[in-house]
Amino acid sequence: MTTPNIAARRVLGASAALLVGALTLTACGGNAGTTINDGKGGDSPTTSVAKIAISAKDGSTGASINSTGVKVSDGKLTDVKMTVAGSGQAVPGTVSADGASWKPKEQLERGTKYEIAATAKDTDGRTAAANSAFTTVSTANSFIGTYTPDGGTTVGVGMPVSFTFDKAISDKKAVQSHITVNSDSGQQVVGHWFGTQRLDFRPQEYWKAGSRVTVNIDLDGVEGANGVYGVQKKSVTFTVGRSQVSTVDVNTQTMTVVRDGTTLKSVPISAGSPEHTTYNGQMVISEKFVQTRMNGSTVGFGGEYDIPDVPHAMRLTTSGTFVHGNYWYSKSNPPFGQEGTSHGCVGLADVQGAQGDTTAKWFYDNSLIGDVVIVKNSPDTTVAPDNGLNGWNLPWNEWVAGSAV
Repeated sequence: MTTPNIAARRVLGASAALLVGALTLTACGGNAGTTINDGKGGDSPTTSVAKIAISAKDGSTGASINSTGVKVSDGKLTDVKMTVAGSGQAVPGTVSADGASWKPKEQLERGTKYEIAATAKDTDGRTAAANSAFTTVSTANSFIGTYTPDGGTTVGVGMPVSFTFDKAISDKKAVQSHITVNSDSGQQVVGHWFGTQRLDFRPQEYWKAGSRVTVNIDLDGVEGANGVYGVQKKSVTFTVGRSQVSTVDVNTQTMTVVRDGTTLKSVPISAGSPEHTTYNGQMVISEKFVQTRMNGSTVGFGGEYDIPDVPHAMRLTTSGTFVHGNYWYSKSNPPFGQEGTSHGCVGLADVQGAQGDTTAKWFYDNSLIGDVVIVKNSPDTTVAPDNGLNGWNLPWNEWVAGSAV
């Protein structure tokens, strides 16, 4: 009985060895991410000379969401298919006019697995193929900066370029050095860090009216913190419109609007009350709303007010200072031009529903995001430079000192 069992084990062992050998040969048939030719041997005259390169290597993680693509040398791409792994959802892309490259039409998603299969032909019509399965950089290991203003917009002369990052940045120099802001006015533009997640850029003086400003963002692959990389690569351009600076004088409860050096109008206002004063300083309009809700509980005033339809509202600070219309004032004793009655905002005469020819509507219609509103002679302090887009309240030497490059 012993001998047959030994023989059986020998037969099984030999079969297993053959099976492993067969599997090994099968596995060696071609590696994903490399060119597979249709020839029978490396020196065969039927082997395509086209070489396909997929930028994201097979099995890799942390692939770029911007620069992932396909290139070919000594040939032209004939077909590229990119899909979201698992779902099979197609990712649209375009082949260049010369057939030498392919790239997705839109930015890829972070932390997503994709598959690419590409084929190409050389000048003799011989086919080469390559494929890759990879995962893009995860949200946990990447950072994105939301920025203002948007490309293609027209803004006021006080508008800074402001980035807010979704992760704390420890290597500020690396990040700042990969963002450049240039104006065709020739003004020097310097960045300034407010903490670890906000970076603003501005010139020493307001932007010159009519200038064009270009922001180049080249953060893709830049390590902003340990193991955390940027994913953005783009360029945006915005236009600076006419110069408009409005000055609120709390002593006289008036606002004087000056455009390109000429006074457009001086209008009566009602600033903050003695109990709730308005900040002094240079403030920049950062948002505009035809109507918006204002609830005192969101800015530390408890239930003192909750107005669902404040008309013609323009934000000056993150903490809740606005220039806005006021329709709830006493009709028998209007405060405009007489006294401050607000909770720190600058109020203008208006009507409910944001309709009609009112002072507030005139100012709203004549204002751009990025216009400057200066408040003076208030008993309050000067607004903090990071409370809104208000870095103009920092002297230039202090602004430059906050640059990492």
